[in-house]
Amino acid sequence: MTDDHDSQGTGMSRRQLMRHASWFGSAVVLTVAGGEVISHIAHADDSAAAATAADLSGLRFVQVSDSHIGFQGPANTDVTGSFTRAVDQINTLGFRPDFVMHTGDLTHLSTPAQFDQVKQMMSGLATGRVFTVPGEHDSVGDSGRAYRRAFGRDTTGDGWFSFDTHGVHFLALVNTLALEKLGHLGNEQIDFVRKDLAGVGSDTPVVVFSHIPLFAMYPAWGWSTDDALKVLSLLKRFASVTCLNGHVHQLFTRTEGNITFHSATTTAYPLPAPGHGPAPTPQVLPARQLTSALGIRTVTYTRGADALAVTDRRLA
Repeated sequence: MTDDHDSQGTGMSRRQLMRHASWFGSAVVLTVAGGEVISHIAHADDSAAAATAADLSGLRFVQVSDSHIGFQGPANTDVTGSFTRAVDQINTLGFRPDFVMHTGDLTHLSTPAQFDQVKQMMSGLATGRVFTVPGEHDSVGDSGRAYRRAFGRDTTGDGWFSFDTHGVHFLALVNTLALEKLGHLGNEQIDFVRKDLAGVGSDTPVVVFSHIPLFAMYPAWGWSTDDALKVLSLLKRFASVTCLNGHVHQLFTRTEGNITFHSATTTAYPLPAPGHGPAPTPQVLPARQLTSALGIRTVTYTRGADALAVTDRRLA
């Protein structure tokens, strides 16, 4: 693989950036600076976006995803080491995140030992709060019961919940339990969303976390949620909606109306681009190139801004 780095050392070549950009909605702009891929809404004032990134009084949180603790394979022979580096990177960002959200596949086989290990590792995060949603690998064999014993405190139903901070309303959804139709919310959870949003003003920014994308990224690989439209229709009245997911192990951004979807990368191993190959199997990269495919995400928001500023950072 000869184009994994550009001459400026950003970790993403211009060819790769153009390939990713061809997937993005036209309302999203990407820039590369200092080894980071930064996306923001095209109509947002660039000076306001810069102020958002620098404003110490605004909301700042981190998304990390798909650590797959317990994975063993040539795509990454040390996922524990990779996740340790991600934790260290979060702790040396230069600011203390208001919270860290892990968007699923914390473990690879949902064993008690794997849950204990990742819980212990995340206890070292320098942040006020740590939240999680489950991935399908966290629900192997027991419909997520072991996950909920480890991480389900103060959640509703099968692990969903909501909270408010800094003038933003957050929803954390679970769409990984119906493995026969991977990507499914269910009526009970949709009713929870309907009741939860009823008291939220339309001018309140809304952020939705899930493991599997809430848009049809690539249904043939289970990269979609079959009943997501029922939730997305409830979000149409809000001026700003940001949906953040994991599962696909790569950066992918799409805008549909008032909703912007951001898929995150992983701390474990890359997967192929949609349709590139018969199945989404772990990709083996040269050792020195692996960290360029792994990373974390920081998100900032200042009251009055048009949108959240999303910055994807490769693993240090």
